[in-house]
Amino acid sequence: MSASPDSSAPASPTSRPASDVSSPSPAPRRSSYSWLWLLLLALLAAGGWYAWQQLQVRAARERAAVADADLRLDALDERINALRNDQRSQNRRLQQADTTNRVLRDELHGIGTRASLIEDSVSKLADPDRHGAQALRLDETELLLTLGQQRLQIAGDLAGARRAYALAGGVLDGIDDPAYLSLRQTLMQERAALDALGIDPRVRAMAELDAFARTLSLAPVRDAQPAAPRAPWWQRAFGNIVDIQPSDGAVALRPADRAIALAGLQLEISLARAAAERRDDAGYRNALARADGWLQRLAPASAAQTRQRDTLKSLAAMPLSPTVPTLGSTLQQLRQLRTTR
Repeated sequence: MSASPDSSAPASPTSRPASDVSSPSPAPRRSSYSWLWLLLLALLAAGGWYAWQQLQVRAARERAAVADADLRLDALDERINALRNDQRSQNRRLQQADTTNRVLRDELHGIGTRASLIEDSVSKLADPDRHGAQALRLDETELLLTLGQQRLQIAGDLAGARRAYALAGGVLDGIDDPAYLSLRQTLMQERAALDALGIDPRVRAMAELDAFARTLSLAPVRDAQPAAPRAPWWQRAFGNIVDIQPSDGAVALRPADRAIALAGLQLEISLARAAAERRDDAGYRNALARADGWLQRLAPASAAQTRQRDTLKSLAAMPLSPTVPTLGSTLQQLRQLRTTR
């Protein structure tokens, strides 16, 4: 059996199927892919550049916003400081206004008080039952009575008090209102009590104290101690050398001791005179009590010493200030009458 020439013959190298001859080559397809990659890279670069630009713009905007916020914060701080300063100045102005209002309130209160006093004075002067001349006389009488009472109580000026009460009586006699008749009687009784005092007690006490001081003198030793009728022979022999006396003796026998005792007595009398001058009752009596002690040192107990001590006691008992039980009764009655009327 014979084989066909197509099936048995080997295929020639130039003989290819029709499909193989008509298919395109792969080289142009690779070149088209490279352009696509280049285009993609360009797009990615452009996107990156655009994103970088956007980031730069955004960062610039954020920096501008931060700077703007800082500027706004600084401006806000300045406005807050300005408001605080304005508030402080307003507080100071309010305090000044409050102080001014308080001062004005006090001044208005004082003006109101003075206006009410002036109104009362005008109403009193316009009162037909109490005309101006009578009111002035009553004021003068009250002033004179007050001065007289103070001069007697504070300064002990009896003569000045008498003059003041005499002037008050003369002014009160010029008032013809019968309602003040009892007041004139009270004033007459008080003036009579002042006249009955006579000399100022302080002047009397100082005069008697000076008279007592003039009677004091340093007596000899033989007058200070009674002499014995007959001294023993040892005392007559040694009397000029040895002087024997009790250690607790109250009488000073030596001339020096007696001179010291007399000086102490005169000093205490001077202190008593100074206390009487300033109306110091306690100092006056204490000085006279110490003077009595010095007097006992000068002389032994005798009738003369007893009289001197009694004189000191009477001097210590004398008052230094005038005492008038009815002092101030006229002034009190005058004020009561003016209050009721």
